[in-house]
This record gives sequence, C-alpha cells and structure tokens, in this order.
Amino acid sequence: MHDDTGGAWWRNAVIYELYVQSFADSDGDGLGDLAGVRARLPYLAELGIDAIWFTPWYPSPLADAGYDVADYRDIAPRFGTLAEADALIAQAHRHGIKTIIDVVPNHCSDQHAWFQAALNAPPGSAERERFWFRPGRGPDGDLPPNNWQSRFGGPAWTRVNEPDGEWYLHIFAPQQPDFNWGNPEVRAEFEDILRFWFDRGADGIRIDTAAMLTKDPALPDLDETSPAPHPYVDRDDVHEVYRAWRAIADRYKSRVLIGEIWLADAARLARYTRPDELHTVFNFPYLSCPWDAGRLREVIDGTLASHGPATWVLSNHDVDRHVSRYGRADTSFDLDNRDHSQPVDLQLGTRRARAAALLTMALPGSVYVYQGEELGLWEVEDIPDERRQDPIWQRTGGTDPGRDGSRVPLPWSGVEPPFGFSPASATVPPWLPQPKEWRELTTEAQDADPESMLELYRAALRIRRTWRTAALTWRLAPDGVLAFDRGDGVCCVANLSRTPADLPAHRAVLLASSPLSDAKLPPDTTAWLRF
Repeated sequence: MHDDTGGAWWRNAVIYELYVQSFADSDGDGLGDLAGVRARLPYLAELGIDAIWFTPWYPSPLADAGYDVADYRDIAPRFGTLAEADALIAQAHRHGIKTIIDVVPNHCSDQHAWFQAALNAPPGSAERERFWFRPGRGPDGDLPPNNWQSRFGGPAWTRVNEPDGEWYLHIFAPQQPDFNWGNPEVRAEFEDILRFWFDRGADGIRIDTAAMLTKDPALPDLDETSPAPHPYVDRDDVHEVYRAWRAIADRYKSRVLIGEIWLADAARLARYTRPDELHTVFNFPYLSCPWDAGRLREVIDGTLASHGPATWVLSNHDVDRHVSRYGRADTSFDLDNRDHSQPVDLQLGTRRARAAALLTMALPGSVYVYQGEELGLWEVEDIPDERRQDPIWQRTGGTDPGRDGSRVPLPWSGVEPPFGFSPASATVPPWLPQPKEWRELTTEAQDADPESMLELYRAALRIRRTWRTAALTWRLAPDGVLAFDRGDGVCCVANLSRTPADLPAHRAVLLASSPLSDAKLPPDTTAWLRF
C-alpha cells in the first residue's frame, strides 16, 4: 500500500470488511477462522485492498454472532488464539494490508466477568453500577423501569431472578447488557482495551453503535414525538468518550477511529468527526439510497459538504446485499424494515451492482467492500427457518428476516457446497447454507474471466490508486446521468436512466461496468474515461 496522504492512509483507503466465521474455514468445523484468513491473504492482496476490518473475533456465546463479547482482550477459541491474531496482523502488514478491529462498547455478553460479578452482587453495589440495574415499576416491581424497546424486538429490560428482582438494560438482546458509561471504571476499561490492541499492531478501531453509549441517567420513557433529546441516541456527552479515545489514538502512529453511526441529521453526524474526535464515520445515507441519480447526487453532495473525510459503502453484515436490493422494485434500504416480499431480478441487480461499484470507487474518500460483494453475491432469502441464527429473526417471531442472508459463507471453488469454504475432509456443513447456484460465483470460476465481477473489482481498485487523491468536479449531464471529473484527465459517467446516454468526448475507456457501443452508455452502466 502506498501512503500518499501524509500518514492519514484511511482518507482514501479501500477497506475490506471480513466477517470471520463466513470467510474461510481451515479446520472443517463449519465456521471460518483466523487460519483460513491467513491462507487467503494473497487473494486479498491481489484484490487490491489497503486494510481489513475484522468483525468481532473475541470469545463470545454467540447470542448475536460475536457482538456479545465475553472478553475484549482475547480471541474466540473457535477462531484461533491471541498468538494467531498477532501472526495474522504481522502477516497482513507484510502484504501491505492494515488491520482494523471491531470494538463493541455499548454492551458486552452476559457471560462477561463484570456482568457475572454484577449478578452475584447486591443492589447498589459497585459491580452493578457498571451496568444499568434498576428496580421495576408497579406494586411488585414486575414492570420494566421504562418503556424502552430492544432493537431486536421486545422490551429492553430483563429481570434478574433474585429476591429483589432488579431489572437490567439491554438495548439489543437480553444476553447483551448495556454498560453504564457514566461510570469511570467503564471508561477506563475501554481506554485500556484500545491501548491493548494498538500495542499489538492494530491500525484502527471500528466502533459498534458508536452513538448509543451514553444514556440519560434519569432513564425517562421514550416519546418519539417529543422534541427533547433522545435518552440514549446521540447524546452530547458521548463526545467526551471519543475525545478521550482520540487522545489515545494520537499517541500511536497513523491509527484510525471509525464510527458506526446511523443518524439522519448531517450536522449532528458531522460533530463526530471534529478534529479531536473520530477520524471517519460510515456513510449510511449512501448505502440506503435508492438507485436514482438525483437522490444519489444529493447524498454525494451532502457527504462531501459535511461528512468530514468521506466514506462510501454499498453493503455490510447488517444489511441486504446490494445485488438483491438493486434488483427489487424499491431499491432503497431501511434497517428497521427489511422487505423480502419483493421479487428480485438478479440479472438487473447484478448489472446495477457493477455500475454502482464503479460509481462508488470513483468518489473521493475511503471505500468499504463487504466480503463477497466483489463476487456479486446476492442476499440469500430462502434459508430454512431451522437454520437461521439471527436473534432479530427469533425475537420478532419471523416478521423480520434478519441478517443471516448477508452472512452466508463465501464460495471459493468447486461446484457443490461448501465450495471450498471448508476443507474437502469436512463432515460439518457451513454454519449457514450456501445456494447451489453460487457455483458460478466462486473465486475459482471468476478468476481471470475478464467479464466477471471479481475481475471488475480488481481492475477498478488498480486504476483507482492512480487518482484517488484528486478532487471531484461535477459535469453537466442529462437527467438520470451522473458525470464528474477526478483531477485532470479522468471522468466517471454513470447512466441510471432507462435509455442510452451519449458519452462525453474521450481518448480512451479505462473501464466500463457493461459493454459500450456506438459511443453510447447503456442504462445501468458506469464508465471511467480518459479525456
């Protein structure tokens, strides 16, 4: 990787989100692991990425696919060992690939030593003050302390089985108790966790649910119609946390803090990337935007105007894969309303996904690639009920299909599942079933095929390096078309309309998402031009 930003490598990097248990299984237990990742590092280096963001790799009971952390300073035995993580970080560095780890500060696992101590301690104890334990309402205390609801469905409170019957807060699953960030022990603990991983060579921290750490200590009922500040989302005091974290990161060389923050208010979002807070935040308005030129232009302009260092992402482990989203009648995405009732035109979705990839990679800033999007994988919507793992599916009684469909293990080779995800000697199937149709999307099938999605990504990332620090200048374009220059001599044109569009004058086509003909840009096609 060539650092052309004075140490701020993350400003223009291509970051690959690696969901460990679905990436590569080295030992045949049906779960991906660190040894599997190490074996595939040459593949990632050839793809052309700058960094890997690893989703949580810590010990966990897996109530929420590892986002229920039992120990923030160790590696889950199913994935490997701390020594293997050290070796992986070092080996990735030799390939020119940096490492970003996922830290989950809002909550831990109910098996975490602190929470177990809290369960065994009396009300009002120091152990319970690290979390949100409160007496219930009603004459017998048998009603939750307030009306907050879990993001995974049902109440956000669970009562402990003891004589006093206190309740504890969990904005997500009951197995994920929320930390009390008003407690100085909690703040000191996470500051030490950051130092622990930076000392081991981690180059960055991705912060899960970064806007939700602090709560109104009065724990008032939530009234969505009230103009009052939200009691646990985007509270002003959360910025104190990130100022302290930034001071730690700045003591190390070229470390980055990345926030997962879903906020519609651009001005509030921008506060997280002030010079003494986070370096970047995810751009969810871009991910959620429909396949519409006007709407995308609006999001792009808004991002460049107020987002701080820009980030661009099309898919991740929490959302439907964009091949499927772009193949539906409604191409937008709503995290709180996954709609799998719409039919999916995979041919159309794939064509648009190719065009979206080139549009996204042409924008100034950093780009996130979710594992498998470089293969054109789609959302698996027909997972049998008995194989589903996501607590969202279970806690909503199946009304929300959950996130399993974007987490299905990758296909590497062969014509039958597990498609090289597990070794040939494996007797345990992958933890989620793979569609048999993915035989055409394996890395083996796509390798060296100039028309494949994989080769499109490789070519795009190779070309992007030559002008990724250049500025963006919009060109006039017909309705439904986005056109802009990147520096001197390079133009990106994306046709999101239903009719062919004229190509601007150019000397050469650097890359196109679909074949061009007669100086026309077909619908749902993006081209990079040299002029």
